[in-house]
Amino acid sequence: MRVRLVLAAVLVSAMAVAAGCGSSSSSGNGGSGSNGSSGPSLPQSIGPLEGSLNLIAWQGYTEDNVVKPFEKQTGCQVNVKYGQTSDEMYKLMQSGNYDGVSASGDASNRLIASGLVSAINTNLISDFGDISPQLQSPPHNTINGVHYGVSYQWGANILMYNKTVVSPAPDSWGVIFDGTSYKGKVDAYDSPIYIADAALYLKSAQPDLKITDPYELTQPQFDAAVNLLKKQHQQIGNYWSSFTAQIQDFTQGSIVIGPTWPYQLNTLKAAKVPVEAVLPKEGATGWADTWMEYSKAAHPNCMLKWMDYATTPEVQAKTAYTFGSAPANPKACAILDKQVKNYCADYHVTDPNYFDHISFWKTPLSECGDSRGNTCVPYTEWFQAWTDIKNS
Repeated sequence: MRVRLVLAAVLVSAMAVAAGCGSSSSSGNGGSGSNGSSGPSLPQSIGPLEGSLNLIAWQGYTEDNVVKPFEKQTGCQVNVKYGQTSDEMYKLMQSGNYDGVSASGDASNRLIASGLVSAINTNLISDFGDISPQLQSPPHNTINGVHYGVSYQWGANILMYNKTVVSPAPDSWGVIFDGTSYKGKVDAYDSPIYIADAALYLKSAQPDLKITDPYELTQPQFDAAVNLLKKQHQQIGNYWSSFTAQIQDFTQGSIVIGPTWPYQLNTLKAAKVPVEAVLPKEGATGWADTWMEYSKAAHPNCMLKWMDYATTPEVQAKTAYTFGSAPANPKACAILDKQVKNYCADYHVTDPNYFDHISFWKTPLSECGDSRGNTCVPYTEWFQAWTDIKNS
């Protein structure tokens, strides 16, 4: 925790120079940025494959139907460590034992700022141009035009509820922030980034706060979100950091409503647990995961080959179907819609309006990113506030 806090404390200054600090892969001869921008020297080709690849991934991202064909095609034998949280993945990357990670937005900026991941040449990613425009150069993996990974899967942090207990069906986050009907049976995501969920709700519920971005909060806006979460604490039966813990809580009935990911929803439905989910009217926070290469990867060419492979429609479709997520490459829809009728319509894969209702995770900085300047609350203070919330 101490290491993470120190790194977060220097995030603002580090982000300013992150684009110039990326390490290039040992493959290729180096060169300019993939879009003609100045930046770190990038590999111009994928070199000889090393025969091994060590990954950190979310459960469901590296199933056998994805990994085995890659191993057969490349000879790169894949070893996977599943991460339960973004903080755990960040810590694992610090160990230096892994070539890459499927990082969510609340970890990717930290990885970039800490010099733990390499800039990549997107020209080496065959299907990069087919990725949804919103996910080709998003702020959680692209700094000053320099790319530090390729988008893989995405989704919203939707509101899940037990439909035999929760009535009427909710359409707002207010049921878990302001209500008391399910006191003791509400859960919440156990991470400082969850403060953004409260801020997103307040953006609509209290427009006088003038919240424009739930990750760019001035002190009064931040305080309002923290106070709302302290109030919510009285309703909370459990804070989940492990998706397996949330699945167990809903299966046992100790929790009946709370924010979730598609993986838990699909797992519970498959087990015949009476759950449903909704994207509330206020919108939702969300995650867009990125494959990123460790800056000192032992197997950089196998990692680049994996990122190239992971963006193909076939792999995107297999992972989306397994995980219950939206593929970053919409060409996967031609496959998915044959497996499940209207899959991509249901997941809003090509719906730009849906993207507009999702605030994807990113690391909060003191620099607001607009005319407010350096007046926003940085992630270090989110960490401390989260401890205070849970102890309230």
